[in-house]
Amino acid sequence: MDRIPILRMGDTLLVTIQVDMQDQTALTLQDELADQIAKTGASGVMIDISALEIVDSFVGRMLTSISGIAHILSATTVVVGMQPAVAITLVELGLSLEGVKTALNVERGMELLCRTRLENVLGR
Repeated sequence: MDRIPILRMGDTLLVTIQVDMQDQTALTLQDELADQIAKTGASGVMIDISALEIVDSFVGRMLTSISGIAHILSATTVVVGMQPAVAITLVELGLSLEGVKTALNVERGMELLCRTRLENVLGR
């Protein structure tokens, strides 16, 4: 089974998915990410899926689930690097990834996380 590394950059956890997500890999990532958020107190999670060319409904639901878990643990999740074909597939599957923030690339994702942190500090 492939393990997906979780890197810490300040108070953001960065996950780069470069393998086809099998169901067990996705479940393991969900558990490990929840543990890392709790251990580090991270306020942001960035999931880079730019290497994924295909997703199924399970992976789409997993991204939504990871975002929900992170939110409960006071972290904001941003999914970055989504290929157009992946976006089309998710919509065709009826998955809107509700509650999941998205950005075109890592740079924009970091900007979005910084803006979200600032809004949280200012109480908006």
